[in-house]
Amino acid sequence: MARRLFFDMAALRDLLIRASQLRERRRYAEAAALYEEVVAAAPLLATEWYNLGFCRRMSGGFDEALAAYGQAIQLGVSEPEEAHLNRGVIFADHLLRPELAEAEYNRALTFNANYCPALLNLANLAEDRGDRAQALELYRRVLALDPEHWLALARYGKLQPDPAAPDLLARIEYAAKRTDLGPEDRANLYFALGDVCDKAGAFDLAFDAYEQANAFSRASSDARYDRTAAEALVDQIIEVFSEVSSPPETPGWAPIFICGMFRSGSTLAEQMLAGHPRISPGGEIGLIPALVHERLTPFPDKAASAEGAVFSSLAAEYVRRLRRLFPSADLVTDKWLGNYLYAGLIKRMFPSAKIVHTVRHPLDNVLSVFFLHLDASLGYAVDLMDAAHQLRLSRRLMAHWRRLYPGDVIEFRYDEFVDEPRETARALTKALGLEWDEECLAIQRRTNTVKTASVWQVRQPLYATSSGRWRNYSRHLEEVRSYLADLL
Repeated sequence: MARRLFFDMAALRDLLIRASQLRERRRYAEAAALYEEVVAAAPLLATEWYNLGFCRRMSGGFDEALAAYGQAIQLGVSEPEEAHLNRGVIFADHLLRPELAEAEYNRALTFNANYCPALLNLANLAEDRGDRAQALELYRRVLALDPEHWLALARYGKLQPDPAAPDLLARIEYAAKRTDLGPEDRANLYFALGDVCDKAGAFDLAFDAYEQANAFSRASSDARYDRTAAEALVDQIIEVFSEVSSPPETPGWAPIFICGMFRSGSTLAEQMLAGHPRISPGGEIGLIPALVHERLTPFPDKAASAEGAVFSSLAAEYVRRLRRLFPSADLVTDKWLGNYLYAGLIKRMFPSAKIVHTVRHPLDNVLSVFFLHLDASLGYAVDLMDAAHQLRLSRRLMAHWRRLYPGDVIEFRYDEFVDEPRETARALTKALGLEWDEECLAIQRRTNTVKTASVWQVRQPLYATSSGRWRNYSRHLEEVRSYLADLL
């Protein structure tokens, strides 16, 4: 006999309308609460279980999202490959379980062998693992199914080691110049075009392409870099965290924090440390900014009035979340680069914490940021002078932290490391209180996933070609060189 459901249809429709409206307005936590009421009243509605999974995922309830997507699949949701894809993204991006992500993407392909999003995400995983051949093959499969999949073409172009690959340059250039494409697609394609020209040694053409790429990236977002606001934030942080203040009852244990500008050598530093038997590389786990958003907004104002118990509570919650990701790890590296803004907070949460600041030649650093397709919300990345301004601000704030916590804020200089890796690596491990281990230098042997633009640099023996790269573009950097002259 079929199961009978007892509920008020009018009330159910009202719940669904309100939940959908909240979801569309990106008020995901509120929408999830309403979808929970819907599936409690009508537990066989597969689509609403899927919507619940989406809202739980977007509001940070990852385990709950996995369960909801699983229920949608079990109930026979239409296009189940999408549910498996979303489960895979949760495993890959939030729970740091790439093997489970891969399994979900492959399950998606059992429902739809030509499902390009799953193929694209499998290619991303292959890149993260450093498997160039598999990634290229997967991008080729996507392009065979959809020759106008512009993101796949851009990633294929960036990944292709041979800039003279047949028709590659012409194909990317033709696509980038299509005026019927949106700014995000054109940004992706122009960044890929810049990379291909850079590999071919056509530096002026490369720079022109990167300028176009950043212009389209800027056009794809409302985010803008406000130099005055950025300076005011740093001033305020320095004022709030002007002295050492250790709260009571904080853990004696602490992760190793790595911070600095994008493209400053942070991935190289983390992968070097990952060779140590005590260290597990955490990557860009983002726990500190998440806790700040949840409990200390607006920052740093709310931190200024916080009592010691608040920092103890934050530290305990950080450890709880970290242990969930790395249950058996001894030491973990937290490589969220923006943590340089929160070093004072980190030291109040974890008085024994060591903070590694990665530093690179300023012109190489600024240029590399400009050449990388960072999230458009990082407004400074799309303009050379804004990137230079951000670098100067970050250096100023890190100098403050070094004065406040001498010995606990340690500089890792990228250019020194590629020039003298053993000496630089030994000095860093000693500063962190670790015994030296030769495996720290075998960076190319790492098998962990690396979810940054530096993945290919750390999959091969150390090289110094990126150190001094700015000279290839010196005529385009005159204004930046003048502005950063005292840091050169």
